[in-house]
Amino acid sequence: MTLPTLLLAFSLATIYGAGFHLIFGGGARRLALYLLAGWLGFALGQVGGSALGLRLLMIGGLNWLTATLGSVSALFAARWLATSEALAPRKE
Repeated sequence: MTLPTLLLAFSLATIYGAGFHLIFGGGARRLALYLLAGWLGFALGQVGGSALGLRLLMIGGLNWLTATLGSVSALFAARWLATSEALAPRKE
């Protein structure tokens, strides 16, 4: 993957994480969680799409469709885990 492709991937994943935070809210920890989930999900989606040989909506070497689906999936999973953790009763 070339440097411009990496920069595009990083920018898109950051926009997805920040946009998710803008929509669903939360503090600085949630922003950090959503950014990390966006980056990780984007990378896993890219690798998964390449491994499966899916070449839909390619932007250069970036498999935009599978990377975006991976990012969105990771963001919703992170939100679900963060809210279920907050709702769980604490053991003292």
